[in-house]
Amino acid sequence: MGSIGAPELLVIALLALLLFGAGRIADIGKGLGQGIKNFKQGLKEANDDGDDKKADDDDEKKDDKKADRKPEKKKAPAKADEEAAEEA
Repeated sequence: MGSIGAPELLVIALLALLLFGAGRIADIGKGLGQGIKNFKQGLKEANDDGDDKKADDDDEKKDDKKADRKPEKKKAPAKADEEAAEEA
């Protein structure tokens, strides 16, 4: 027993043509092609969504880092300190 060769594939194709007819075979091929196209599109959208989610996570991390920083204390102007010292 060997592998399936060209003559065997030709016989299978002829049997399929006889069973289903030329129109039905074309419809099956069209449906198969659309299915593959939709599958590839779904994979692409899933990858794009994954990239967007990763970018959102990075933005959230940056926001968290900004929130963790302590606000810098502003020093009062030197003139106000001098005037307060003179009044006392």
